[in-house]
Amino acid sequence: MQKKKNNNNIDMAADSDPESEVFEITDFTTASEWERFVSRVEEVLNDWKLIGNCAGNSTPEKGEFTSGTWGEKSQDIQFADFKFYISHYFLKQECEQDNGKDQLEEDAFPLAMQDLLCMNNDFPPRAHCLVRWYGIREFVVISPGTNCEAIISESKCNLLLSSIAISLANSGSQVPMFVQIQQKWRRVYAGECQGPGVRTDFEMVHLRKVPSQYNHLSGLLDIFKSKIGCTLTPLPPINIAIRFTYILQDWQQYSWPQQPPDFDTLLGGEVGGVEFGKLPFGACEEPISELHLATTWPHLTEGIVVDNDVYSDLDPLQAPHWSVRVRSAENPQCLLGDLLTEFFKLCCRKESSEEILGRGLAEDEGKENSDISSALSKLTEPTATVPISKLSVSNMVHSARKHIRRHRRIDESPLNTDILNSILLYLFPDAAVEKSSENSKNKTAQSNSCGKDEQNKHSDYNLFLQLKSAPSDSLTYRLALCACLVNYNHGGVRAVAHLWQEFVLELRYRWENNHFIYGLAGGPPDLRCCLLHQKLQMLNCCIERKRARDETRKVLEGSRERERRVSPPESAAATTTASGSTREVSPGKSWDSWSDSEEEFFECMSDQGEIEAEKDGSTSKAEGRLHPYNNVTLLNSTEPLYIPVTQEPAPMTEDLLEEQSEVLAKLGTSAEGTHLRARMQSACLLSDMESFKAANPGCALDDFVRWYSPRDYVEEEAVDETGNKVVKGELSARMKIPGNMWVEAWETARVTPARRQRRLFDDTKEAEKVLHYLAVQKPGDLTRHLLPCILHAALLKLKEEESVEDIPSVKKTIQQATGQASKLLHPLNHDYKKLEDFINQLMFMETAITRARSLKAKFASCEGGKGEDTEELEKFVSSLLEEPEVVVIGAGQGPAGSIIHRLFANAQGAALLAPLDEDLVRDRKPTSGSNKVPDFPSPAGREILLRTCVPRPAPYSKALPQRLFCVLMREEFRLAGAFSSDTSFF
Repeated sequence: MQKKKNNNNIDMAADSDPESEVFEITDFTTASEWERFVSRVEEVLNDWKLIGNCAGNSTPEKGEFTSGTWGEKSQDIQFADFKFYISHYFLKQECEQDNGKDQLEEDAFPLAMQDLLCMNNDFPPRAHCLVRWYGIREFVVISPGTNCEAIISESKCNLLLSSIAISLANSGSQVPMFVQIQQKWRRVYAGECQGPGVRTDFEMVHLRKVPSQYNHLSGLLDIFKSKIGCTLTPLPPINIAIRFTYILQDWQQYSWPQQPPDFDTLLGGEVGGVEFGKLPFGACEEPISELHLATTWPHLTEGIVVDNDVYSDLDPLQAPHWSVRVRSAENPQCLLGDLLTEFFKLCCRKESSEEILGRGLAEDEGKENSDISSALSKLTEPTATVPISKLSVSNMVHSARKHIRRHRRIDESPLNTDILNSILLYLFPDAAVEKSSENSKNKTAQSNSCGKDEQNKHSDYNLFLQLKSAPSDSLTYRLALCACLVNYNHGGVRAVAHLWQEFVLELRYRWENNHFIYGLAGGPPDLRCCLLHQKLQMLNCCIERKRARDETRKVLEGSRERERRVSPPESAAATTTASGSTREVSPGKSWDSWSDSEEEFFECMSDQGEIEAEKDGSTSKAEGRLHPYNNVTLLNSTEPLYIPVTQEPAPMTEDLLEEQSEVLAKLGTSAEGTHLRARMQSACLLSDMESFKAANPGCALDDFVRWYSPRDYVEEEAVDETGNKVVKGELSARMKIPGNMWVEAWETARVTPARRQRRLFDDTKEAEKVLHYLAVQKPGDLTRHLLPCILHAALLKLKEEESVEDIPSVKKTIQQATGQASKLLHPLNHDYKKLEDFINQLMFMETAITRARSLKAKFASCEGGKGEDTEELEKFVSSLLEEPEVVVIGAGQGPAGSIIHRLFANAQGAALLAPLDEDLVRDRKPTSGSNKVPDFPSPAGREILLRTCVPRPAPYSKALPQRLFCVLMREEFRLAGAFSSDTSFF
């Protein structure tokens, strides 16, 4: 009533006098921040289905904590403004417990309490620290969020512990729950697990130094007994498991098995071409920093073993169980990795070659330009005493460049002359011997084909298709190797710029002098390769066409000369001879000489059949015939249909194709644009029509279609007036569409043989475009072009080295890396961040292979050893590479154990010979009254696990599991205890 009255008063006051005083009412039903936090924890446990009895009778199998899969779930929760993470860790197991759930006892112990006594997974090599300390397979952790302060004050710790106790009680969850307290690096946790009538408290002590009275087993047993406070006599037996860890850091007795570099090569002595074709491999330092030997006594009881401040029975050689793990050096310097990293850095360089090479070479460029201008002035002088062929611009430019090279001072050259010559000889081995152009062509073709046959035997040869690089026997691939090695060993980016300039000069020389470029497959550019490789192939195509033209011109000039000399009756025979010789040089297809005007024509000698036809007088108009087409005759006459000599379509690189497609796309969809696009695309068609008309006088479009596109000429059988079956043919429907491009082209096509047509492919223009494109490439651009090739080479090197060591995990990683590289390298614009990660992955594989070599060198069986021992050691080394911790069969008495014992003994002996501080010598205690040095150092870490099952807190309580895990290290002392108590009978 009072409350109601007060409310009425408030309302009345508010109505009558707005400025009157309003009473403040406290609502005690509002939840506090702490209650909200507890409620939120319960919600999360409910969401994760961790409520109720989760107990099961299954015991984890031996080693399951390491071999099994661990799951993790995480969420954010708030306590007022303070952020926490709540995480659930659990060992994934097959659900085989559903059938037995109904039969579980109501008061069965929680799963975590059963795990406290389980001995199958003591000291797991790879697990969460709480799993190692308490042996539990499922738990929840609440830890401060990122950038949140640690929970240090005792009141806050107690508040959190009471929160989880209430949450567990309200939800009925039997999963242990921990809170992380103190600074995160200390890894200190407190927690609780609740079951029907039982509770386990998880407590922890963490100190910097080990107290002297607890520096041995007997002292730790005293702590354990006093903590459980059991008054039973005799006390139930305490189960003890002990692990001592010894660390070996001194590997000096074994030299690191890395091949030393060839100093003659590095110092510019006799550099073989083979040296530049090899990528370096391996670590420059020992890739394994430490070997950790864990000696374990898994099942001991109090009284069996003595370990106190005076004496210890725990001799590592007597331990029944040995296991080993190796720790790799952090980022050891690896040759291949360094090479790739340094080369990759060049991708970011923006400077041009002139800017990088500096003033000296820039001055030379000035000289060169003056030489070129003088070359042009000489060409325009009216009185030329030198033959015109010697006065071409390219000849003048080349002689000017040679003049510059002669006058360039040695100290200005970033690359040593001997090294440069060696590289050029490796890239262009055909330049070693002076050859005629014909021999050069033949030899080059032979060397390429032989290399191809050998490489095709290897499955790795076609790897370049996946990576869009270049074949491993090609010039582009060898250039990538040289650029990478020059950058790493011989002067960095300046040397790369110098090498590139010399490379482009060599290409220009070959173009001007009709020498084929060595190490490139014939034919048009292969669009499956990198763009630089396509450009080089394009240049080779230009050289091939130019050579064919020059040879044809020589033959024509020779035949004309003979025609002038012989009498008229013999002229026809002379022509025939000339034609025959032309066909031998270039079968059916060659090029006429070119001029600088736009009227550049294709020159092709007539076929033998055409000459014979002209001799017989059957036709005087037919030109450019190759041979008859399958005994087919023309539709409008009885003349056979001849296949004409046609021009080959112009080869194109992918950037030119892209440019062309962009131009065609920009023409739009208007009628005019469509027509213009069709005209551009039908240049080759028009050329073939003109050649066909010249070879087949009086032909029709139907004849051309029958040869060029047989599917567009439809033939049907019909019966004529006399009853005979005849075959009638007509053009297909698409050829009859009004305004058809083929019909228009046919009408505009002139009767012109291929030799008199304008060239479809202007080799001179295209070669100059390629050479200009190459000349303007900056070192950064060159690196980006060559990156696929160098990654291709690195993968091949890793495959080669891995096949020697046979490491399954590395083999699998290389296969995955190849697939990843193909995705990274195929786009035109590379993702350089991902490529950098990829190179780091290659470095990781190189480290793994060198780690295997190091272990094999150290665990190689002695000469005269048994075959079984050798096999066991090989298996042991491969296991060390694949697994986090490996059991040593036979412990200290087995073949691997004997080697490990010797390694430690040798290291101890070396330590004794080393100069020691006087204090250390004084503190060293003699063993057994002698000065003998022990074979093993003092253990770097000692772990002691104590377990028992006793009634707590009263003698008549249930017997419950108790556990204490002790860690004793030089600068750490940790006790992790799990103490269970009966909450029903206390």
